[in-house]
Amino acid sequence: METTSPDIRRVHTGDAAPDKGPGNLAGALRDTISVGIGMVPLGFAFGLLVIQSGLEWWWAPVFSVMIYSASLEFPALPLILSMTSLPQLAVTAFLVNFRHVFYGPAFPLHRVRGKAAKTYSMYALTDEAYALTATRPAESLTSGRILWIQVLLQSYWVLGGITGALFGALISLDLAGLEFCMAALFTALAIDTFRAGRDIPSPLLALGCALVALAVAPGQMLVVAMSLFAATLVVRYLTHRRKETSRA
Repeated sequence: METTSPDIRRVHTGDAAPDKGPGNLAGALRDTISVGIGMVPLGFAFGLLVIQSGLEWWWAPVFSVMIYSASLEFPALPLILSMTSLPQLAVTAFLVNFRHVFYGPAFPLHRVRGKAAKTYSMYALTDEAYALTATRPAESLTSGRILWIQVLLQSYWVLGGITGALFGALISLDLAGLEFCMAALFTALAIDTFRAGRDIPSPLLALGCALVALAVAPGQMLVVAMSLFAATLVVRYLTHRRKETSRA
Protein backbone atom coordinates (compact mmCIF):
# COMPACT_ATOMS: atom_id res chain seq x y z
CA MET A 1 0.00 0.00 0.00
CA GLU A 2 1.39 3.42 -0.95
CA THR A 3 1.60 5.65 2.11
CA THR A 4 4.12 8.27 0.98
CA SER A 5 2.64 11.50 -0.28
CA PRO A 6 3.73 12.96 -3.64
CA ASP A 7 5.30 15.93 -1.83
CA ILE A 8 7.53 13.66 0.24
CA ARG A 9 8.56 11.68 -2.84
CA ARG A 10 9.54 14.89 -4.60
CA VAL A 11 11.63 15.98 -1.63
CA HIS A 12 13.86 12.93 -1.90
CA THR A 13 14.12 12.59 -5.68
CA GLY A 14 14.68 16.11 -7.01
CA ASP A 15 17.92 17.97 -7.52
CA ALA A 16 19.22 20.53 -5.09
CA ALA A 17 17.08 23.65 -5.15
CA PRO A 18 18.85 26.99 -5.61
CA ASP A 19 19.69 28.83 -2.42
CA LYS A 20 17.80 32.02 -1.65
CA GLY A 21 20.17 33.81 0.71
CA PRO A 22 18.72 35.18 3.97
CA GLY A 23 15.38 33.54 3.21
CA ASN A 24 16.89 30.20 4.22
CA LEU A 25 17.23 31.28 7.87
CA ALA A 26 13.76 32.82 8.00
CA GLY A 27 12.22 29.70 6.48
CA ALA A 28 14.17 27.42 8.83
CA LEU A 29 12.97 29.47 11.82
CA ARG A 30 9.37 28.99 10.74
CA ASP A 31 9.99 25.28 10.22
CA THR A 32 11.65 24.64 13.57
CA ILE A 33 10.05 27.00 16.08
CA SER A 34 7.29 24.59 17.13
CA VAL A 35 9.81 21.75 17.54
CA GLY A 36 12.17 24.03 19.44
CA ILE A 37 9.45 24.75 21.99
CA GLY A 38 9.63 21.07 22.91
CA MET A 39 13.38 20.61 22.57
CA VAL A 40 14.41 23.46 24.88
CA PRO A 41 12.57 22.12 27.97
CA LEU A 42 13.88 18.62 27.31
CA GLY A 43 17.41 19.98 26.99
CA PHE A 44 16.80 21.94 30.20
CA ALA A 45 15.92 18.67 31.95
CA PHE A 46 19.12 17.08 30.64
CA GLY A 47 21.16 20.00 31.96
CA LEU A 48 19.59 19.55 35.39
CA LEU A 49 20.39 15.85 35.24
CA VAL A 50 24.03 16.64 34.49
CA ILE A 51 24.23 18.74 37.66
CA GLN A 52 22.35 16.13 39.69
CA SER A 53 24.91 13.55 38.55
CA GLY A 54 27.69 15.59 40.16
CA LEU A 55 29.25 17.03 37.01
CA GLU A 56 30.10 20.65 36.23
CA TRP A 57 27.67 22.67 34.11
CA TRP A 58 29.95 22.71 31.06
CA TRP A 59 29.54 18.96 30.66
CA ALA A 60 26.01 19.60 29.33
CA PRO A 61 27.17 21.28 26.08
CA VAL A 62 30.04 18.78 25.81
CA PHE A 63 27.57 15.88 25.80
CA SER A 64 25.19 17.73 23.47
CA VAL A 65 27.96 18.38 20.93
CA MET A 66 29.89 15.10 21.18
CA ILE A 67 26.81 12.87 21.22
CA TYR A 68 23.86 15.07 20.11
CA SER A 69 21.19 12.44 20.50
CA ALA A 70 18.69 12.95 23.29
CA SER A 71 17.66 9.31 23.18
CA LEU A 72 21.31 8.37 23.79
CA GLU A 73 22.47 11.25 26.00
CA PHE A 74 20.06 10.44 28.82
CA PRO A 75 21.00 6.73 29.15
CA ALA A 76 24.67 7.40 28.31
CA LEU A 77 25.15 9.75 31.25
CA PRO A 78 24.65 7.14 34.02
CA LEU A 79 26.46 4.51 31.95
CA ILE A 80 29.54 6.71 31.63
CA LEU A 81 29.45 7.72 35.30
CA SER A 82 29.27 4.06 36.33
CA MET A 83 32.42 3.34 34.26
CA THR A 84 30.62 1.06 31.82
CA SER A 85 32.96 -0.71 29.43
CA LEU A 86 33.52 0.78 25.99
CA PRO A 87 32.13 -2.28 24.15
CA GLN A 88 28.86 -2.05 26.10
CA LEU A 89 28.65 1.69 25.45
CA ALA A 90 29.26 1.09 21.75
CA VAL A 91 26.57 -1.59 21.55
CA THR A 92 24.10 0.60 23.44
CA ALA A 93 24.79 3.55 21.12
CA PHE A 94 24.36 1.33 18.06
CA LEU A 95 21.07 -0.13 19.22
CA VAL A 96 19.57 3.16 20.43
CA ASN A 97 20.37 4.90 17.13
CA PHE A 98 19.78 1.89 14.88
CA ARG A 99 16.66 3.60 13.49
CA HIS A 100 18.93 5.92 11.47
CA VAL A 101 19.70 2.96 9.21
CA PHE A 102 16.10 3.04 7.99
CA TYR A 103 15.40 6.74 7.49
CA GLY A 104 18.93 7.99 6.92
CA PRO A 105 18.98 7.04 3.20
CA ALA A 106 15.72 8.95 2.68
CA PHE A 107 17.12 12.19 4.13
CA PRO A 108 17.70 14.78 1.34
CA LEU A 109 21.47 14.87 1.77
CA HIS A 110 21.88 15.16 -2.01
CA ARG A 111 20.52 18.71 -1.76
CA VAL A 112 23.29 19.83 0.60
CA ARG A 113 26.25 21.40 -1.20
CA GLY A 114 29.87 21.09 -0.12
CA LYS A 115 31.80 18.38 1.70
CA ALA A 116 31.91 20.23 5.01
CA ALA A 117 28.19 20.97 4.84
CA LYS A 118 27.36 17.35 4.01
CA THR A 119 29.55 16.14 6.89
CA TYR A 120 27.74 18.38 9.36
CA SER A 121 24.36 17.41 7.92
CA MET A 122 25.12 13.71 8.45
CA TYR A 123 26.31 14.41 12.00
CA ALA A 124 23.24 16.51 12.82
CA LEU A 125 20.67 14.08 11.42
CA THR A 126 18.01 13.61 14.10
CA ASP A 127 14.42 12.42 14.21
CA GLU A 128 13.23 16.03 14.20
CA ALA A 129 15.43 17.05 11.26
CA TYR A 130 14.22 14.10 9.21
CA ALA A 131 10.56 14.74 10.05
CA LEU A 132 10.79 18.43 9.13
CA THR A 133 12.54 17.90 5.81
CA ALA A 134 10.37 14.94 4.85
CA THR A 135 7.21 17.04 4.94
CA ARG A 136 8.49 20.15 3.13
CA PRO A 137 7.92 20.84 -0.60
CA ALA A 138 10.93 20.05 -2.78
CA GLU A 139 11.26 23.60 -4.08
CA SER A 140 11.70 24.97 -0.54
CA LEU A 141 14.51 22.61 0.49
CA THR A 142 17.63 24.50 -0.50
CA SER A 143 21.03 23.49 0.81
CA GLY A 144 21.05 26.49 3.12
CA ARG A 145 17.60 25.84 4.47
CA ILE A 146 18.36 22.21 5.33
CA LEU A 147 21.54 23.25 7.12
CA TRP A 148 19.80 26.07 9.01
CA ILE A 149 17.09 23.64 10.12
CA GLN A 150 19.74 21.34 11.59
CA VAL A 151 21.78 24.18 13.11
CA LEU A 152 18.70 25.65 14.78
CA LEU A 153 17.56 22.30 16.12
CA GLN A 154 20.95 21.64 17.67
CA SER A 155 21.02 25.20 19.04
CA TYR A 156 17.68 24.68 20.77
CA TRP A 157 18.98 21.51 22.38
CA VAL A 158 22.37 22.90 23.43
CA LEU A 159 20.83 26.14 24.73
CA GLY A 160 18.29 24.21 26.78
CA GLY A 161 21.02 22.02 28.25
CA ILE A 162 23.26 24.95 29.20
CA THR A 163 20.35 26.85 30.75
CA GLY A 164 19.26 23.83 32.76
CA ALA A 165 22.79 23.11 33.96
CA LEU A 166 23.40 26.70 35.03
CA PHE A 167 20.04 26.81 36.78
CA GLY A 168 20.79 23.56 38.58
CA ALA A 169 24.22 24.82 39.62
CA LEU A 170 22.78 28.02 41.11
CA ILE A 171 19.73 26.59 42.84
CA SER A 172 19.78 23.44 44.96
CA LEU A 173 16.76 21.29 44.14
CA ASP A 174 15.61 17.78 44.98
CA LEU A 175 15.51 16.24 41.50
CA ALA A 176 14.93 12.62 42.38
CA GLY A 177 13.40 10.78 39.44
CA LEU A 178 14.41 13.37 36.84
CA GLU A 179 16.33 10.73 34.89
CA PHE A 180 12.98 9.13 34.06
CA CYS A 181 11.90 12.06 31.87
CA MET A 182 13.34 10.49 28.70
CA ALA A 183 11.61 7.19 29.45
CA ALA A 184 8.38 9.12 29.98
CA LEU A 185 8.87 10.96 26.68
CA PHE A 186 9.36 7.77 24.69
CA THR A 187 6.42 6.16 26.49
CA ALA A 188 4.22 9.03 25.33
CA LEU A 189 5.61 8.76 21.78
CA ALA A 190 5.02 4.99 21.79
CA ILE A 191 1.41 5.49 22.89
CA ASP A 192 0.81 8.06 20.15
CA THR A 193 2.38 5.75 17.56
CA PHE A 194 0.21 2.85 18.70
CA ARG A 195 -2.93 4.98 18.49
CA ALA A 196 -2.03 5.97 14.94
CA GLY A 197 -1.14 2.51 13.64
CA ARG A 198 -2.78 0.07 16.07
CA ASP A 199 0.17 -2.28 15.62
CA ILE A 200 -0.41 -4.65 18.53
CA PRO A 201 2.47 -7.14 17.90
CA SER A 202 5.24 -4.51 18.23
CA PRO A 203 4.55 -3.41 21.84
CA LEU A 204 3.93 -7.03 22.82
CA LEU A 205 7.27 -8.06 21.33
CA ALA A 206 8.99 -5.16 23.11
CA LEU A 207 7.44 -6.14 26.43
CA GLY A 208 8.39 -9.79 25.93
CA CYS A 209 11.99 -8.89 25.11
CA ALA A 210 12.21 -6.66 28.19
CA LEU A 211 10.89 -9.42 30.45
CA VAL A 212 13.29 -11.99 28.98
CA ALA A 213 16.23 -9.60 29.41
CA LEU A 214 15.20 -8.85 32.98
CA ALA A 215 15.09 -12.57 33.76
CA VAL A 216 18.32 -13.68 32.09
CA ALA A 217 20.54 -10.58 32.34
CA PRO A 218 19.21 -8.01 34.82
CA GLY A 219 22.58 -6.25 34.94
CA GLN A 220 22.64 -5.81 31.15
CA MET A 221 18.92 -5.47 30.59
CA LEU A 222 19.03 -2.52 28.17
CA VAL A 223 21.51 -4.05 25.75
CA VAL A 224 19.97 -7.54 25.85
CA ALA A 225 16.39 -6.30 25.51
CA MET A 226 17.16 -4.00 22.58
CA SER A 227 19.22 -6.70 20.85
CA LEU A 228 16.37 -9.18 21.18
CA PHE A 229 13.84 -6.62 19.99
CA ALA A 230 15.95 -5.68 16.94
CA ALA A 231 16.31 -9.38 16.08
CA THR A 232 12.58 -10.04 16.42
CA LEU A 233 11.75 -7.05 14.22
CA VAL A 234 14.10 -8.32 11.51
CA VAL A 235 12.52 -11.80 11.69
CA ARG A 236 9.05 -10.29 11.60
CA TYR A 237 9.92 -8.16 8.57
CA LEU A 238 11.43 -11.09 6.66
CA THR A 239 8.44 -13.28 7.47
CA HIS A 240 6.01 -10.58 6.32
CA ARG A 241 7.95 -10.03 3.08
CA ARG A 242 8.03 -13.77 2.39
CA LYS A 243 4.26 -13.94 2.80
CA GLU A 244 3.74 -10.98 0.49
CA THR A 245 6.01 -12.56 -2.11
CA SER A 246 4.15 -15.87 -1.98
CA ARG A 247 0.80 -14.09 -2.48
CA ALA A 248 2.05 -12.17 -5.53
